[in-house]
Amino acid sequence: MTYPIQKSDTEWKAELAEKGAEPGAFDVTRKAATERPFTGKYEGHWAPGIYACVCCGAKLFESDTKFDAGCGWPSFYQAANPGAIEEKVDRSHGMKRTETLCAQCGAHLGHVFEDGPAPTGLRYCMNSASLDFKP
Repeated sequence: MTYPIQKSDTEWKAELAEKGAEPGAFDVTRKAATERPFTGKYEGHWAPGIYACVCCGAKLFESDTKFDAGCGWPSFYQAANPGAIEEKVDRSHGMKRTETLCAQCGAHLGHVFEDGPAPTGLRYCMNSASLDFKP
């Protein structure tokens, strides 16, 4: 997939370092790594605001759609805007899941599951390292 924002790994590393992103942000966003549960800075974060892509700043989620799923990662029941998040089948680790990516830059965000609350029934289970919070 080609994304509107394209950069090399070297450029992404430099940009994330310049932004002061957490150490694992490059591996999570560009190499589809996953942070350990209950370790991300936004897992227990409940301030009002916007959660954006740490790489490109695209608006991904609004705080009023965040809920405590008890899974150890920040969870949301709806994306901020239709088309903000791209989904693709992920067959890694011997299972079939739906991976979520930033539609603007292709950053790996996490996965979406169909076990969330109303009104959508979805649980966007995101890595804190892929997000940037804006009050």
